Amino acid sequence: MGTRLSPIRADNGMLQQSRKFYTGGRGSGGLIDPLESQGSLTLSQDRSFLFAVNAGSGDISVFRVHHSRLVLTDVAPCGGSSPNAIAQHDNLVYVLNTGGSSSVAGFRLSQNGKLMQISNSIRFLSTNTSGGASLAFSPDGRFLLVTERLTNNIDAFTVQPDGTLSPILVNSDPQPGTFAVIFTPGGAALVAETGPAGAQNGSTISSYAVLDDGTLSSITPGVPTLGAATCWNAITPDGRFVYTNNAGSATISGFAIDPNGALTPLPNTIQATNPAGSSNLDLTISSDGKFLYSLNAGLGAIGIFRINKNGSLTSVGSAGGILAHHGFNGIAAL
Repeated sequence: MGTRLSPIRADNGMLQQSRKFYTGGRGSGGLIDPLESQGSLTLSQDRSFLFAVNAGSGDISVFRVHHSRLVLTDVAPCGGSSPNAIAQHDNLVYVLNTGGSSSVAGFRLSQNGKLMQISNSIRFLSTNTSGGASLAFSPDGRFLLVTERLTNNIDAFTVQPDGTLSPILVNSDPQPGTFAVIFTPGGAALVAETGPAGAQNGSTISSYAVLDDGTLSSITPGVPTLGAATCWNAITPDGRFVYTNNAGSATISGFAIDPNGALTPLPNTIQATNPAGSSNLDLTISSDGKFLYSLNAGLGAIGIFRINKNGSLTSVGSAGGILAHHGFNGIAAL
C-alpha cells in the first residue's frame, strides 16, 4: 500500500517526521524515480487538499490537509492506467495516465474532497508511448499543458466551460529531453529539459508564452542549467526565481524570472550542491517562499535550503527517515 510522509517544519526550515499516512492504493515499486514524472504529489491552490497518484492500483488519493495531519477523503479510479502526475485549478483536477494509451482524464473536486470524473474528459496524447511526465494549468485556468519526454512534445489543450478539453495541439520542443512544465504567476510556461542522451551537463530550461490557440511562442530558449539530468523545477510564490533539480550532478540551479517570463541565470547558475549519490529528484518550495526542499531519494533524505533575498541558496541541513533507493516520488510543502 502506498504511503505519504508528513514531516513538521520548524521556523528555521528544519523538518521533524510526524507520521505516515496510507493512500489506500498501491505504488509502483522500483528503486529510484519509478514514475519519471513531476507532480505525483500535488497540493491544491489553497493548500487545503493533497492529491497523490497510486500508479500500481490505477487510482488517485485525496487528503484534506490539517497542518501536518492528513485525512483521506477519497480514492478514485484515475480514468486510465498507471497515473503519474496530477494538476488542479479551482474545482477542476486532471490526472496524467501513462499506461496503455497515454492520456489525461478530468475530474470535479467537491468541497468535501470527493472526485467525480467528468464525462467525455479523456484526451489522448500524441502517441500511446509518449512518456508523459508532467502537466500544469495556466494561472487563469484557460490551458492545460502536458509534457512528453519520449517524443519531446509539449501538448496544449484549451479548457472548455464544462471542464473538458479541446483537441490536442502538439508543440515540438526544440531542446532535447522535455520533462517538467510549470507556470509562472504571470502565465509563462517554464520547461525543464534533460538534454541530449549521454551529454555531460547538457541540460537546459526554457520559457514560453502560450498563444490564444495553444501554440507556444519561445521567450527564452534552452538556458544551460550547468547540471546533468535536469528534470524537475519549482518557482518561488512571488514568481521571482525558479530552481531546477539536477539529479545526475547532485546540484540545484537557479534563475531569475522577469515579468514577461524571460530567464536569467543567477550568478554561477549552480546555487547548491547535494551530497554525492543524492539522486535528487523532485523539489518544492514552502508557501512563504523561505525554504526549498530537495527529495534526495538515493540517500533517503530531504535536503533543506534557505532561499535568500537575491535568490541564492544556503544549506541549513537535511532530514532523514526515508528509506534510500525505495521508490519515493513526489514532494510538496505547506
